[in-house]
Amino acid sequence: MTELIQYLLGGLVVGSIYGLVGMGYTGVYNVTRIVNFAQGDFAMIGALGAIAAYEAGMPLAASVALAIVAVAGLGILVERFAIRPARAEEGRGIIITLGVGACLQGLAVTLWGTDARALPAFSGERPLAVAGATITPQALWVLGTTLALMLALQVFFRATYIGKAFRACAVNPYAARLVGIGVNPMHVIAFVLSGALGAIAGIIVAPIVLAQYDTGIPLGIKGFVACIIGGLGNATGAVVGGLLLGVLEAFSTGLLSSGYKNAIAFVLLLAFLLFRPQGLLGQLERADR
Repeated sequence: MTELIQYLLGGLVVGSIYGLVGMGYTGVYNVTRIVNFAQGDFAMIGALGAIAAYEAGMPLAASVALAIVAVAGLGILVERFAIRPARAEEGRGIIITLGVGACLQGLAVTLWGTDARALPAFSGERPLAVAGATITPQALWVLGTTLALMLALQVFFRATYIGKAFRACAVNPYAARLVGIGVNPMHVIAFVLSGALGAIAGIIVAPIVLAQYDTGIPLGIKGFVACIIGGLGNATGAVVGGLLLGVLEAFSTGLLSSGYKNAIAFVLLLAFLLFRPQGLLGQLERADR
């Protein structure tokens, strides 16, 4: 039983990371209908940027804040100079995000090399006992940050003017323009959220998993699978999908073999695309709109 609890806790932590990355996909997809496959690389840049600032002598909190702001600004540049010229063609926009991701990986190699790096844990490294299992304080940061951001996004989208305008552009951009909502600013906001959420995901996991130029690729893939499971375009669904994926991976690794870990992600991806393409919560989201 202790082992099962340990697998569950580990799966929830990993799944929360997938959910954080997945939430970054949702805003961009809702407004532009483009899947931003550079999302995982936003996480990688955020992590390495925070590590570089910390190693340069900045306090940890300032390093984290600077990296988040910088990657959010990077999202603005990507939207303005890479995505906006190709907005009329969704397929072309998706291909462009793949190119953006490759450019970000090259930038990371140029600035920071290929060595793996880590941030110090935010609250120490002494494990905590939970029902006979153990969990690190940094894992609690991951869980708490994911829950807080999920709730914050719900409040933003449903209780603020900008959030409601954002949702209006997602439902019908043409009608949103007719009532005076600027679609271009909403696109910028989407990429700012994408960059900030990606950076937070990369930073929060950097004390647990070493960061280097190519760590964004698996994060981006698993975050996308989480979105498909939960419902592409639904932030809460992305978290639910990430938690489900993380728990299944943890139990398959512990009870079967680590070789099944990536296979489970792709099996779930194919199964949902074939039999429930709207995801677990996609139908609820459409009905709400």
